[in-house]
Amino acid sequence: AAMWKAVTAAFSGAARAALPCRGAASLAVSPAAGPADEQVETRVSGLSPGQAVTLRALAAGAGGCLFQSCAHYRADSRGQLHLGTDASRGGDYSGVEPMGLFWSLAPARMERPYQRLVPRSTGDPLKVEVLVHEGHSPPGAIPGPVVAKAEVQRWFTAPGVRRIRLKEGVVRGSLFLPPGDGPFPGVIDMYGDEGGLVEFRSSLLATRGFAALSLPYFDFEDLPKVMKEFRLEYFEEAARFLQRHPKVKGPGVGVIGTGKGAELALSMITFLPEVVAAVSISGCSANTVADLHYGKMTLPGLRFDMNKVSVSDTGVFDIFEALDDPTNPANSPCMIPIEKAEGHFLLVVGEGDRMWKSSLYAELAIKRLRQHGKENFELLSYPGAGHRIDPPSTPFCHVAMDRVLGVPVLGGGESKAHAHAQEHSWGKIQEFLRLHLG
Repeated sequence: AAMWKAVTAAFSGAARAALPCRGAASLAVSPAAGPADEQVETRVSGLSPGQAVTLRALAAGAGGCLFQSCAHYRADSRGQLHLGTDASRGGDYSGVEPMGLFWSLAPARMERPYQRLVPRSTGDPLKVEVLVHEGHSPPGAIPGPVVAKAEVQRWFTAPGVRRIRLKEGVVRGSLFLPPGDGPFPGVIDMYGDEGGLVEFRSSLLATRGFAALSLPYFDFEDLPKVMKEFRLEYFEEAARFLQRHPKVKGPGVGVIGTGKGAELALSMITFLPEVVAAVSISGCSANTVADLHYGKMTLPGLRFDMNKVSVSDTGVFDIFEALDDPTNPANSPCMIPIEKAEGHFLLVVGEGDRMWKSSLYAELAIKRLRQHGKENFELLSYPGAGHRIDPPSTPFCHVAMDRVLGVPVLGGGESKAHAHAQEHSWGKIQEFLRLHLG
């Protein structure tokens, strides 16, 4: 906490800045600057007793896209409001949700829909402006006059975290190291079929004391442009690099992946002795899409049948039924033989996932382990959560543009349940990794 004090001190004036108009209402959001995975406390004072106000949050995403959210509140008998105890009565969410304004951020009406608010650079904070308006104005409507406002900085990298760009043999990516001498538990972090380098979870893991390697595996620098086939040797080289790093604890490393990255994490812990803990978020228990080679072995990829894709009236693609059935005996060569793994599994799934049947795939994985007398797993299954379960307060995205298909694809889930799943799973993931990586 101490290392944030300098950042916060330099900034706290801005977060308490209130417009001195209309009865001198004031808004305080604290901390004014802090880690993006931590809650903030939002208080309004100087309102009239019972006054109706709309709280709005505004943030700019990649390419300047404006994201916004709003919620309706009433001041208490003292003219005060505390988002930690007072319930929203409408807007983008209802109930007591201290971080509701953050996780409900969505593209503003005039912006292209289905965009995600994810940081492009972990070195810069996400700046969120919070405003208090007179009266209750519905989402998308022109709000009433502003009575107070403040700006908050959400940082993805703590002071002292080092980011090292990697070109190590064939391995590409970024290594994030916490401040201090270490050694630290080492974790490889991978995202899904969007490709490229996604760093914000790795930098948050480093902020929480892990040496985290953000590992792209296609569509980055000189890596293959598309997901055609993969060699596990690439991932083995990354695991060995991390395991041997002087700042990494050892003897084994962990891996965390989402979607396609989760399924690669399962293959890594199955075949690579260096990997002793795997977190699979919304993964499949079979190898999918691209064949995976390791030495002379090949796991063929389960295919998508595009005839099983349905498209809504609004042009949103639902691909839930499209992946070939892993339980079909014809597809048994695609199954990852996870029973061979010596390490431990944490399976994280949203029961409202519409990208694919991640709840079923987790059940199949557990059944397979139990058939071989293994209990080396934990399951976190969240009712109402969708596909992409990210660190806390990452805005919920029910439908997102698919970079590969170029169309909006249904991710599923419901915003409040998804937000609570992100909050709960993030703590559990860190506990799991600390337990098994020392």
